Amino acid sequence: MRILLINPNTSQAVTDLVADHVRRQIGDRADLRAVTGRFGARYIASRAAAAIAGHAALDALAEHGDSCDAVYLACFGDPGLSALRELSPVPVVGMAEAACREAAATGAFGIVTGGTAWDPMLREFVGTLGLSDRLAAITTVAPTGGDIAQDPNRALGILSQACAKCQAAGANTVILGGAGLAGLARRLAWQVPCPLICSVEAGTRAVLAAATAPAVPAMRHVPMDSIGLTTALARRLAAL
Repeated sequence: MRILLINPNTSQAVTDLVADHVRRQIGDRADLRAVTGRFGARYIASRAAAAIAGHAALDALAEHGDSCDAVYLACFGDPGLSALRELSPVPVVGMAEAACREAAATGAFGIVTGGTAWDPMLREFVGTLGLSDRLAAITTVAPTGGDIAQDPNRALGILSQACAKCQAAGANTVILGGAGLAGLARRLAWQVPCPLICSVEAGTRAVLAAATAPAVPAMRHVPMDSIGLTTALARRLAAL
């Protein structure tokens, strides 16, 4: 089984962090190919960066998506997820969607993530999933996920406080959202009295399940002409 992991941030260090974490989780159940966005923000923390990341994710799929059994969009917020599903012949799993659906199964949930601009963006995203009634709270912290990935020890205290704030707002479960926060849920578990979900791990569980599930019809793609794109992406967009 082959999984393509796309990090549409342009930080190779974050890709390596997430890929190492995912490989430990999947063991010998699948081969993982991890790719980094070719252009865009070092770490997505705004609407503009997320919009560019959606293009970068499509670009990565076109360049590296052949012969994979599933695609893992490893970026909380899932930029370009619907477009990837439109172009991909195999299942595409988004980190944020997987984590939110897993958390919602437990009842009310909260989200903790890095980057203050993410609050309204994530509320809108949860709404598109039809889970707004399960969302108890979103707590953002000032350091971006990229900052946290560079110095996770320094961030543990503020992340713990943010999780406690979500629980106080009624969350039964709290998602630690973001590629740069990979593995921190386990380190924080003893400090937070409610269950924590690592978004990277939730996405991995979901993509393993998707890769082995019965095939479902792909979203319909309407062929289009384009200019200025890579040859691989232009060909995929033009294909029937």
